[in-house]
Amino acid sequence: MNIIDKTDEEILEIAHPMWDDLVKYSNEGKYGKFIKKFSYDLMLGLNEVEMGKQFAHSELSRNLVEERDYLGIIRRGQHVTVLYRVRSKVREGEWLGRMVLGYENGEVKIFAASIF
Repeated sequence: MNIIDKTDEEILEIAHPMWDDLVKYSNEGKYGKFIKKFSYDLMLGLNEVEMGKQFAHSELSRNLVEERDYLGIIRRGQHVTVLYRVRSKVREGEWLGRMVLGYENGEVKIFAASIF
């Protein structure tokens, strides 16, 4: 199964709740819940100590506005990238949120997630 074969609407039905969970658990600093939908390879590449430090000390990652503006989907290979406009509760300005989704063992997983 290839996620790029799904319609935009089908992808967004999956992506929006996953993104909302990332924001919620980032704000709450709940690392275990934050990574629960990550692909195996992404989890292998994470340094749990560094992620914990980011959760504890990053003003941006602990103060994201829950409302998001969907910007678009990019399809490439076996993955889709879903883009969002993100804001902070404590810092002025806007950031680009990016979440890469694909299938792993028949289930949609997060292969990358970041805020620029």
